[in-house]
Amino acid sequence: MQLVYTNEKCVGCNKCIRSCSSVGACIAVSDKDGRAKIEVDPVKCVGCGACIDVCEHGAREFNDDTERFFSDLAKGERISLLLAPAFKANYPSEYESVLGGLKKLGVNRIISISFGADITTWGYLNYIKKYNFTGGISQPCPAIVSYIERYIPELIPKLFPVQSPLMCGAIYAKKEMGITDKLAFISPCIAKKEEISDPNNHGLVTYNVTFDHLMKYVRKHNIKGSFASDEIEYGLGSIYPMPGGLKENVYWFLGEEVYIRQVEGEKHAYEYLEKHKKEIVSGTNKELFVDALNCGMGCLYGTGVEEERAATDMALYSAHQIKESCKKNSKNSAWSRKLTPAQRLAKLNRQFAHLNLEDYLRRYTDRSQKCAYSQPSAEELEKIFRDMNKISEEQKNINCGCCGYESCTMMAVAVHNGFNQKENCIHYIKDLAEQKNREFIELADAVRNEKEEIEAKNEQIAVTVEEVEQLFGDLYQSLDDMTAGNGNNAQESTAISTDVVQVSEFCSNLERSLQDIEKLIVQLGENNSEVVSIASQTNLLALNASIEAARAGEAGRGFAVVADEINQLAFKSKETANRSNENQEHVMASISGIFREMETLLEVIRGVNDRTQNLAAATQQIAASSDMILQTADSARKLLTNLLEESI
Repeated sequence: MQLVYTNEKCVGCNKCIRSCSSVGACIAVSDKDGRAKIEVDPVKCVGCGACIDVCEHGAREFNDDTERFFSDLAKGERISLLLAPAFKANYPSEYESVLGGLKKLGVNRIISISFGADITTWGYLNYIKKYNFTGGISQPCPAIVSYIERYIPELIPKLFPVQSPLMCGAIYAKKEMGITDKLAFISPCIAKKEEISDPNNHGLVTYNVTFDHLMKYVRKHNIKGSFASDEIEYGLGSIYPMPGGLKENVYWFLGEEVYIRQVEGEKHAYEYLEKHKKEIVSGTNKELFVDALNCGMGCLYGTGVEEERAATDMALYSAHQIKESCKKNSKNSAWSRKLTPAQRLAKLNRQFAHLNLEDYLRRYTDRSQKCAYSQPSAEELEKIFRDMNKISEEQKNINCGCCGYESCTMMAVAVHNGFNQKENCIHYIKDLAEQKNREFIELADAVRNEKEEIEAKNEQIAVTVEEVEQLFGDLYQSLDDMTAGNGNNAQESTAISTDVVQVSEFCSNLERSLQDIEKLIVQLGENNSEVVSIASQTNLLALNASIEAARAGEAGRGFAVVADEINQLAFKSKETANRSNENQEHVMASISGIFREMETLLEVIRGVNDRTQNLAAATQQIAASSDMILQTADSARKLLTNLLEESI
């Protein structure tokens, strides 16, 4: 069972490290989610409770034997109580009722450890006298003992070997009173569990039941009964839980002329021991002994006391009243104010004359080997500093204490030994944060510049889009004009095609007419040939007639005139026919020329017709392409608009 432990509320604030005097007892780690957490090493922890006191998050708790104590009571185990003096001081109006309730649950006997403290005082005084043991360290506080065993083992020989009030009471109960029950200590101290479990104490006490856990259990289960109290009368041992309680007891018997150094406090006591260990070991210190307690207000406000009780002076006031009542005893008591210190000591020795001092002594164990830690070499230390971004001497000596250690060097030593991690250094994180901040600023600047460039590009895009819009407008207008022109071209092409068809038909008609003329001219030539033939025959007849007329003489004179006229007519007919043939040849040559020109014209017409048809087809293709261009233009326009919106 781990004495002090960390629960899930830990936030890794490092206060526990700073408050802890045990190097390596508080270890900075990261949990499975990467959150900082401070765990407790049970081997190195001395149970001083400092971490519990400083933790504002309720992340530190402790274990004791309260649950087991009540469970064993319920099982019928025979258990007697050893009652710490601070219980009555903290609960003056409740303690008798609580004790009565515990008796009702089965507790057998109740022994006040105030009586055990009286034995401790007797043991100290006699050990000092018998062994001339001066300059030692008191040991009623188990946290102080644990610290020396773990961290200053050279002081072990200077620890008083006399048992604490708890163990003196337990030894007395077992040896002198013959109690065989298990013993439960109603305790103001967490660390008493360490003392109880120490093999050097032979299992004399079984349970450490702290005030805090006991009273929570009592209230939860409404445990109370008829008033009960402890059995043995005691003296000034009742003030042991007060700061300097042991010192005042010794003063009571030796007088205040002796010098006893009183040291209290979770930090102060250990710092004092570390600082003065050399003179204590060498015996050059001047104290009769050092009365050292872990808790600043003594055991009255020990680590196992309820927090709300420790926040008041009620227990201190109650202890003062108890002390005054002890000092009013009669002269027959070692606690009488009327006696001298020497007389009181004589009476104390008579009271415990039957005790054997050796029965109330103890041994200690050097536990430092398991708590030792190594010092890094200069090279190792330098490497750790570099890893922590501590390059300059100034950075190596910031010593802010935020990591829980007094200096950066101590933090580096802790890192070297695995007690801490560099991420627990606020300046390391701060430097990383500043570096990241610079990177973020650079990134922000880059983003800002990029944004400005994007905005400039967006403006350019906007201008370009406007220009594109204008171009698209012009394109639409051109397409509209082209479509309109294309439509007109189609109409004109259709009209031209119609006219060309008419011209082609005219040419065909002309060709047919010319062919008819050619036929007529051929017939005319044939007729002219017949005329020439007839004229030749007529001319021959006229010549014969002229010959016959000449033979006839005067009788044939008239016939000769007719024959001459017929001859002239035949001659003229022949000339006319010949001229007609010549004209026919010219006409035929002209018609042939017309035919040739007409063929050329027809070729041209066919070419025009083909081009016209091609133009019509092209016009249709242009119309289809115009539609496609319009669709593509609309898609491009929408795409550019979307791109502009996305870029902006």
